[in-house]
Amino acid sequence: MKLSTLLKSTLATSVAVSVVASQLAYADTVRLRMHTFYGTEVDQIAADLRDRVSEASNGSIRIQSFRGGELVDSDQFVDAVARGTIDIAHGVGSYWPGRVSIGTIEGGLPGAWVNVEEARDIFDRQGLDELVAEAYAEQGVKLIGRGFGSDYGLLTREPVTSLEDLASMRLRATSSIATVLEKFDIPTVFLPGEELYIAISTGVIDGAIYGGPVEYEQLKLQEVAKYYTDINLLNPGWTENALINPQTWEGLTEEQQEILTDGIDQYLEDVHNWLEEGNQRIIDEGELFEFAVLPEEDSMRMAEAALPIWQAEAEKSERNARAVEILINNAIEQGRLSE
Repeated sequence: MKLSTLLKSTLATSVAVSVVASQLAYADTVRLRMHTFYGTEVDQIAADLRDRVSEASNGSIRIQSFRGGELVDSDQFVDAVARGTIDIAHGVGSYWPGRVSIGTIEGGLPGAWVNVEEARDIFDRQGLDELVAEAYAEQGVKLIGRGFGSDYGLLTREPVTSLEDLASMRLRATSSIATVLEKFDIPTVFLPGEELYIAISTGVIDGAIYGGPVEYEQLKLQEVAKYYTDINLLNPGWTENALINPQTWEGLTEEQQEILTDGIDQYLEDVHNWLEEGNQRIIDEGELFEFAVLPEEDSMRMAEAALPIWQAEAEKSERNARAVEILINNAIEQGRLSE
C-alpha cells in the first residue's frame, strides 16, 4: 500500500524534527577535567570511563583525565573543584579533614567496618552518605560517587613484629590512623602517594600506611621497602569519592547527569575490583614483599585506642555526632560493641 504524499511529508518532517531536537540537546560538547589521586596505575580504567561516557552521550561529554600531582595536590581537591580549576575529583575524604571535618569519618575511622559489604550498607542504607553530601555542599562541591578501597597495610623498610618496633620509625599515615599511632608514641606525617617513593628512599620516612600490595607495587615501592604488615584495623581501609563543581553539574542536561554518574559509579567499582584482584595476585605470588601480620594483641590495643577518636570526631559538630552515632549503632548491631 502506497503512502499518500501528505503522510510522507508529515513523516519526513517528524523525523527531521526529532533529529534536530536530538542535536540541540547535545549542541555543546562538555569537556570535563577529572583528577584522581592515583598515578598511571588506573590509566586504563580512566580510559574506559572516558570511552563509556563519550559513547553513551553521543560524544557530548568528553573527559580529560589527570593523575595524582599533575595539576593540583591530592589534598587540595576540594578547593580545586570549588574554584573550577578541575571539574571532577576522585579522592579520599581523610586527605582534607581541615577543610571538611566529616572527611575523617568518611575516609574511615579505625574499627568502623570490617568488610566492603558492611561499608556499603553504612553509606547507602544507614544514611552516612547523606551527611557527607551535606558537608561537601557547604564547601561548594557536589558529591556524585562513592568508591571503596581495599587492603590497608603497613609497608616498611625494616621488618615489623610488634607496635614496639614502630616506635623508632616515622610513618606516613592519614589523620585518623595517625592519631591512633601517636597514642603509642609512633611519629607520623602525611604525604601524598606520589611522594612516597622519594620519601622512603631518602629516609624522610621509614614506611607508610597507604594501601594494599597492588598500590605499593604500582608506586614501585618494593624497590625501597619490602616488608608488608597487615595491621587488622579497618577493611576496606579507606573510601573514595567523586566530587564535581556544582556549576559544571548544573550545566549538564538530566540525561547527561545520569550518564556521567553511571559512568563514575562503574569507574569506582572498576578501581575497587582492580585493587582486590591485584592484592590477591601479589599475595599469592609472594615475590615482591615479605608478608606478616601484626600480633592480635597489638591490633586489639590499636582498636581500643581508636574509640576515643570516634568521640573526638563526634564532638567537632552536630553532623559529625550524627555520623558517629550511625557507626556506633552499626557496631552494636554487628556485635562489636555492647549497648
